Amino acid sequence: MNALISVSDKTGVAEFAAALVALGFNLLSTGGTAKLLQDAGLPVTEVAEVTQFPEMLDGRVKTLHPKVHGGLLARRDVPAHMQALADHGIGTIDVLVVNLYPFEATVAQAGCTLADAIENIDIGGPAMVRSAAKNWKDVAVLTDADQYAPVLAELKANQGKLSDKTRFGLAVAAFNRISNYDAAISDYLSAIDFDAAGADGVPSMSLFASQSNGRFVKLQDLRYGENPHQQAAFYRDLYPAPGSLVTAEQLQGKELSYNNIADADAAWECVKQWVEPACVIVKHANPCGVAIGANALEAYSKAFKTDPTSAFGGIIAFNVPVDGAAAEAVSKQFVEVLMAPDFTPEALAVFKAKANVRVLRIPLDGVKRDGATAFERGQNAMDIKRVGSGLLIQTADFHDLKASDLKVVTKRQPTPEQIADLLFAWKVAQFVKSNAIVFCGGGMTLGVGAGQMSRLDSARIASIKAEHAGLSLQGSAVASDAFFPFRDGLDVVIDHGATCVIQPGGSMRDQEVIDAADERGVAMVFSGVRHFRH
Repeated sequence: MNALISVSDKTGVAEFAAALVALGFNLLSTGGTAKLLQDAGLPVTEVAEVTQFPEMLDGRVKTLHPKVHGGLLARRDVPAHMQALADHGIGTIDVLVVNLYPFEATVAQAGCTLADAIENIDIGGPAMVRSAAKNWKDVAVLTDADQYAPVLAELKANQGKLSDKTRFGLAVAAFNRISNYDAAISDYLSAIDFDAAGADGVPSMSLFASQSNGRFVKLQDLRYGENPHQQAAFYRDLYPAPGSLVTAEQLQGKELSYNNIADADAAWECVKQWVEPACVIVKHANPCGVAIGANALEAYSKAFKTDPTSAFGGIIAFNVPVDGAAAEAVSKQFVEVLMAPDFTPEALAVFKAKANVRVLRIPLDGVKRDGATAFERGQNAMDIKRVGSGLLIQTADFHDLKASDLKVVTKRQPTPEQIADLLFAWKVAQFVKSNAIVFCGGGMTLGVGAGQMSRLDSARIASIKAEHAGLSLQGSAVASDAFFPFRDGLDVVIDHGATCVIQPGGSMRDQEVIDAADERGVAMVFSGVRHFRH
């Protein structure tokens, strides 16, 4: 039995090779891998000795030879194949261990030149991997160091043999690796503005490549999609952002549904906007209650007050660990999904009595929430929406509004307390479906109007929701995700008690709305940014 080993990442390869030798395998290898194995005292034959052709072109050509690919591709059950090997003195290769030049790591480095990127495009490695994977019934192909231990365990347990299922699984993993590798190369090269980049210097990169290659890994099949007649599955990015929903560990509860996951993502992305203890309750993709507090219990209690009716059967997210006190409060309502960075033993004991509640732990350790990229904050760097036979791709709506960014446009100046409420309301409005109107005060939502065709209707609905929850809007702050096109929407929120308003500005009738605010004696600030969420 022969094993060919040629790896860029040499983690654990010497130990794996030694175990193969103990099982009776002969080792073939190339270049630096061969030297590593020789230095480890292992008997190894260099591929150049087998091919009788030297490595050349700075290592660009070393395994592209019939004596390599013939040994990988020959079907053992086809006599003509085996006779061809015998006629040409070619030995079979039964195990191939290859990992590829580190293209992805190279182009991720600051200052990577086009020349560096090109030199890290592997040619011989992918060719061997494809050959071995195609002939999976006769060849086991390993492309990742994590595969060494389970493969060795099976080889040792079965007299040096692997099952068809194992070899097929290794082949699938190999083709997936090649697909992801080629997609990374395509993404990188397709994003280069060659005219701006020059020949081999650090290239000028477009945010949007001329070809987009999605790479996603299935986490689980789902019982059904948005509705029972639809089929669905849940996938994650090949390289998920830390602190994102796909990194969650489900501690208990029923299987997550399609709608659970969609709503959970909305809640989780919203709650991460705050550094202080926060709670977000989401129902049908919209926050129906958001609050900050001194601890998880206070944040939840305030968020729940906003709309107890809608909170029934909702999704709840905390950005701080949930303790026993908070758990006791949450357990009094019907909740579909509960998320937090962690849970105390007391909290888990409370939910153990509610076996159907889906409890998710999503660590936020090391996730930045200020002055960081979207990825570092556990968010998507890009948003993607599917349309008929196409995609809409945009940079994520990632904009941290600061008090210093606000432009006061009215005669009345907002107080520091009002500024805090306005900024809080603005963060919430970012996660409410347009048209969005959000009343807030004292670090909590008081009324949320979401997803209406008319901004005026959203304002009315928000005030009605507050009334039904028994919450006063007197002295409240209001956020509008886009400008007021007429003064009527502003008049509605003022009529219901708002004393300060934040909106993007930018309407042809801005002055009319500003004059209305001055007439009514309220403070108004422009953010200069809108937050449509369709």
